[in-house]
Amino acid sequence: MQERRSNADRSQKTRGILIQVARTLFFEKGYAATGTPEVVETAGVTRGALYHHFGNKEGLFQAVVAAVQHDVAQRIVAEAEASTTLWAQLLAGCHAFLKASLDPEVQRILLVDAPAVLGWEQWRKLDAEHSMQTLHWVLTALAQQGLIKVASIAAAVHLLSGAMNEAALWIAQAEQPETALAEAMLTLEQLLNGLRSTASVESA
Repeated sequence: MQERRSNADRSQKTRGILIQVARTLFFEKGYAATGTPEVVETAGVTRGALYHHFGNKEGLFQAVVAAVQHDVAQRIVAEAEASTTLWAQLLAGCHAFLKASLDPEVQRILLVDAPAVLGWEQWRKLDAEHSMQTLHWVLTALAQQGLIKVASIAAAVHLLSGAMNEAALWIAQAEQPETALAEAMLTLEQLLNGLRSTASVESA
């Protein structure tokens, strides 16, 4: 039992090292310019270990994308939880998501390489497993408290997520990203205000 646990721990450690090393290289050099020999040499593991854990370079990249998306989701949660009301949490979370597009690592891995390497379908699936979950939770809570009125929570989540993903791409490519971020957030807040119930607006 102890031996199996030790083997599992070593395996998990190797996997973590490969993801961290690949994450750094993919950020610094881009997916196309990063080769698996460089990854395994820098990580100090065999090429067989990489293939065992991830199958190939694309599988490793997908794990890196998931790790970056997880970190972005954690930022969203942290920003949202700093606010005291559900509405403020929604706005703070949306702002944190859009602000992440200013991060060079997020730009390179999530916004440039991920759609091209993984395809939009897989990219959206990974996004659904992270950022969209948080958005679904807060919209559901707002609807249950009567603070917003939407025909469908699922539809609202996909519409808002799609809009924010497009905004993130726009911000990342803008000549003045900080200005684009401010404009996107102001416009998004105007759109979100359209979901608020009359009682919610009057009590604000």
